[in-house]
Amino acid sequence: MHNFRVKSMRPGRFGFGEAIRDTARTNDKIIGIGADITKSVSMNFFADEFPDRFYSLGIAEQNAISVATGIALSGYIPVFSTYGVFASMRAADQIRISACYNNVHMIIGGAHAGISVGPDGATHQALEDIAVMRVLPNITVLSPCDATQAYLTTKAAIEQCDGPVYIRFGREPVPDFTSEDQDFELGKAQILHKGNDIAIIATGHLVWHALEAANELKKDGISARIINLHTIKPIDEQAIINAAQECGVILTAEEHQIAGGMGSAVAEFVVKNTPVPMDFIGMNDSFGESGQAEELMNKYGLNKDNIVMKAKELIKKKK
Repeated sequence: MHNFRVKSMRPGRFGFGEAIRDTARTNDKIIGIGADITKSVSMNFFADEFPDRFYSLGIAEQNAISVATGIALSGYIPVFSTYGVFASMRAADQIRISACYNNVHMIIGGAHAGISVGPDGATHQALEDIAVMRVLPNITVLSPCDATQAYLTTKAAIEQCDGPVYIRFGREPVPDFTSEDQDFELGKAQILHKGNDIAIIATGHLVWHALEAANELKKDGISARIINLHTIKPIDEQAIINAAQECGVILTAEEHQIAGGMGSAVAEFVVKNTPVPMDFIGMNDSFGESGQAEELMNKYGLNKDNIVMKAKELIKKKK
């Protein structure tokens, strides 16, 4: 059984917003940029305390990235957040040419990531943002598993990174289960549950589902290694090599399109270095729809039960 317990149900956006505010208390270089949805993405934590350092530019994401680039080139650290679909795709050209090409230090918060946005429907469910962001040179791509880790991830992105950073996080309350003093390092995956029968590499909200799946698999005598890949780029190559060599099969799980997502990033490295059978859990070339978060997660197989089923099927393919 895994040793994690749910401290509370909190959305990842709270951890993001609180980290910006707290870090800004000792760093006057942080500048906030909003897009008319300040509270929705938790930028209000910063804006309420530092109104003179916050600018709402309206629903103009391309302009926001261009302005952020100018701010960064002036020696400040801009933090811009909006829904992940708009941050990553509507402003993709500006992120590529202005932010990444110039390799400026800015934080881009991709809020409301995944299908668990729920009732807002397909137009607002960021399911392609990892794919779009991770192909861009110079950018760091982060996907914390809960609110506590979103806090640590955002703080580290501000204090430790030099170039552009994209952080994805959700809207709905989800299990907040990691410790404030966890062993956390950008670029280093976390092994949350030991096992050698199968490696389940998960990111974001699916990490908790993977841990719950490990409990179910253990009842059938299957020991699953659960890896939290909170940093998708740069990817933790050694953790993936170890998983392939020691477990023999790898299952990935993410709240994102299978094509181009975290699983694709893992597969690209596996096939080149240590080929083993793999399978993928995510959205299978489909848009989402309007519905309650849990209903949608279950309908599209982004849950513990599907992880258990896929894991058992994959183990049969071990060499």
